Amino acid sequence: MSDALTLSGRCLRLSRRNVEAVLTSLMLPIMLMLLFVYLFGGAIETGTDKYVTYVVPGLLLLCAGYGASVTAVSVSHDMSGGIVDRFRSLDVGGAAVLAGHVAASLVRNAASTVLVLGVGVLVGFRPHASALDWLAAAGILLAFVVALSWFAAVIGLLAKTPEGANGFTFFVMFLPYPSSAFVPIHTMPAWIQGFATHQPVTPVIETLRSLLLGTPAGSNPWQAVAWCAGILAVSIALSVALFRRRTA
Repeated sequence: MSDALTLSGRCLRLSRRNVEAVLTSLMLPIMLMLLFVYLFGGAIETGTDKYVTYVVPGLLLLCAGYGASVTAVSVSHDMSGGIVDRFRSLDVGGAAVLAGHVAASLVRNAASTVLVLGVGVLVGFRPHASALDWLAAAGILLAFVVALSWFAAVIGLLAKTPEGANGFTFFVMFLPYPSSAFVPIHTMPAWIQGFATHQPVTPVIETLRSLLLGTPAGSNPWQAVAWCAGILAVSIALSVALFRRRTA
């Protein structure tokens, strides 16, 4: 645990030095929110009074996707730069190395989430959540970020170069678009509705939306928890195996 905490601090310091990547992960979701709200929001019918009310929960997951790309690149950079060999000579295990990257991802995502929520409130987002609802929403979002960060670590271990890791994360960052993040699924073409309904991002977004706006949740919370738990379990198992293979 002490090794993981120390390496988390190292990853945060590295993030602080990589100003361009941090600014991109923080500012891009905000720019997209302003783009959708002020340019496209008037033409999109979602059943809500203001489009910003509908879109903010989806943008919170978009933040997680961009934050995950930073994690994948950081892990790949460590694996290809020789620093892991120095850690192993100090008897630092692979679990601590990867956990440090994941913990740093949680801090970065927390900052971007607060920023997006703050800007959303400024442009008209008005949640109707109790303290318990806010706590549950934070728990669901935390579970998704942890699962996605470990999956990003797997991508970083699979990629041979940091540039390759950044390219692999495009798929993860794309997932919120064919979901209920920006438009209701029933407005999509029939051939894509099945994918949009049953992919992992949609139940997480709908759970956040129901908790923050007081809309019916249905089975979405259980689906969201199941997706997060499944992705996390598979990602941790794969990351441990891939780390051992890369350092054998």
